[in-house]
Amino acid sequence: MRLLLLALLGLFAALPAQDIVIYGGTSGGITAAIQAAREGRTAVLIEPTKFLGGLTTGGLGATDIGNKKAIGGISREFYTAIAKYYADDAKWVHQTREEYFSKRPHGNAADEGTMWTFEPHVATAVYDRMLKAAGDKVTVVYGERLDLKKGVIKDGTRIVKIVMESGREFTGKVFIDATYEGDLMAKAGVSYHVGREANATYGETLNGVQVGLAKSHQFKVEVDPYVKKGDPTSGLLPGIEKEIPGPDGSGDRKVQAYNFRMCTTDVPENRRDWEKPANYDERWYELALRNVEAGEDRFSWAPTPMPNRKTDTNNNFAISTDFIGQNWHYAEADYATRAKIWQAHEDWQKGLMWTYAYHPRVPEKMRLAFQKLGLAKDEFKDNGNWPRQLYVREARRMISDYVMSEKNCRRVEVIEDSVGMGAYQMDSHHIQRFVTKEGFVRNEGDVEVGSRPYPVSYRSLRPRASECTNLLVPVCLSASHIAYGSIRMEPVFMVLGQSAATAAGLAIEGNTTVQAIDTGALKERLLASGQMLDFVTTTPAASTGRGTGKAKLAGIIVDDNEATLQGFETTGSTSAGFVGEGYRHDGNAEKGAMTAHFTPALPSAGFYRVAVSYSINSNRATNVPITIHHAQGETKVLVNQKLKPSDGLFHVVGTFEFVAGKDSWVEIGNAGTDGHVIVDAVQWLPVER
Repeated sequence: MRLLLLALLGLFAALPAQDIVIYGGTSGGITAAIQAAREGRTAVLIEPTKFLGGLTTGGLGATDIGNKKAIGGISREFYTAIAKYYADDAKWVHQTREEYFSKRPHGNAADEGTMWTFEPHVATAVYDRMLKAAGDKVTVVYGERLDLKKGVIKDGTRIVKIVMESGREFTGKVFIDATYEGDLMAKAGVSYHVGREANATYGETLNGVQVGLAKSHQFKVEVDPYVKKGDPTSGLLPGIEKEIPGPDGSGDRKVQAYNFRMCTTDVPENRRDWEKPANYDERWYELALRNVEAGEDRFSWAPTPMPNRKTDTNNNFAISTDFIGQNWHYAEADYATRAKIWQAHEDWQKGLMWTYAYHPRVPEKMRLAFQKLGLAKDEFKDNGNWPRQLYVREARRMISDYVMSEKNCRRVEVIEDSVGMGAYQMDSHHIQRFVTKEGFVRNEGDVEVGSRPYPVSYRSLRPRASECTNLLVPVCLSASHIAYGSIRMEPVFMVLGQSAATAAGLAIEGNTTVQAIDTGALKERLLASGQMLDFVTTTPAASTGRGTGKAKLAGIIVDDNEATLQGFETTGSTSAGFVGEGYRHDGNAEKGAMTAHFTPALPSAGFYRVAVSYSINSNRATNVPITIHHAQGETKVLVNQKLKPSDGLFHVVGTFEFVAGKDSWVEIGNAGTDGHVIVDAVQWLPVER
């Protein structure tokens, strides 16, 4: 048996040179392999773990993208296959298809033959079928990890081969790094960045430290951060930084928080109750306990429903599944250190769920709410029902000849060498916790500002020619921190992986570098393979005059695509009377989980009339909560969105005194509302007093 094993190992090590070597079996790596096969290329897909699909098969079943029109090619094929799977009534075990769709009414369930929510094991099954259809052109290798000391062998600017820790070598003509960490890219000598750039680096406004903008997932009550309450000499509770970050817009090497996207269920026979970790350390949960004791009793994180009464449960509110500040060294760490960081995240999240479900200091109503959900027993069976993929929201990001930035996401700067599109809001989770000068704890780093669908540059997928000429990087691509926050969505990684393989094929055909390929020919091939390369979000409403441009309006206008959003991802334009190209709404769902935060840049202090715009309809809420933060404090009002605004576009909520600058804001929420909540624009109009 041992001789047979050695013979098999020798056979594996002798895998012939491939056209394309893909390191990383993420969604981007899978689509790259499939596209290579479709173009007649041989490819090896190397996955360091024992499973494929990254986050798409690892718990992230609630697809984030924004405008789904931006997704084409193999990526759309995947979501079409998901819809076909769930079209079979036999696949619905714990609920009917009709019951599920009735609760997911606005595109998160199904549209145009696609479906964007799914169970983890279904994503795995779909990917397996797609790879099988690729035939023998694709070889999948599991459990091989790049040697971080001698893993990349180059001849000048070309990678000749890559070497695994086992000693196994892989040679090819073009290499693709499809990992979340960017190890192959880094070991190939390619420039990269970790952390947040300063706003000044790329002429942005949302990068760097963001104390002032971090309104979402924030503490709503005052929580003492010291080991002994009220005693700064006793030291800080774990996970809290001593220094106040800043100034806003300055850069650092810190990374937005990671977590696991849990697949939970409320079906008793399929539910695994929360278990207390063996190494549970209550000091790490003291802050959470103080938070709920102070009144922050969150009864649910509004987990996104998946089929068969499961969820994709993400981070929400001030203290949740994000292990804030504990991942800063992950990107550049060795494997042993990464494993410790990974395990610490798992321990933290499991401990937090047990704390909220069973700790006696948590209010009973909240405990009972968390006890209703538990891990789904029929998912991740090989990993104790725990997700197999840590949500590495960002790690390294390449620096190439072109860096995607906030200007691209806002379509202020539109590139011509598109290889796909991004459409999600510019999104960063919190990065650190700190103590304010008043002595209370705050989170910092969260940014949620809308984007317009925009093209992603081919130049952001390939390194500088002086550094490497046969490598493509569709996951850790060249983008600033805040632009990456929009691009880093699983369907976009699928799109970019496919485009990278297409570009690799052109480089092989022309016997040239990835920098020198004909981008016109690349565009033709991408379009022929179903990729969406660009579109401008003009809507029927805009073309018929129902949308009013900001330039035509008086005062200071903040539109919905400039707001900081928690939820409100669904866009619309069918009802007349809105600012810009459309509006957002909550789909009459997930009440209490959504907010839109509008921050103006007021040129001077004084009194301003504040008004909100919304399009009316019979299904609108009559009690939309709006909070106005002004010089004298905060004022809360309720707005009936069934009633037509007084001037046809804006409804006046009051006149208030404001200070100059960006210290004022208006927040629209959906807590306790009795219908659809519309989020469009807020107007500050100066008035004489």
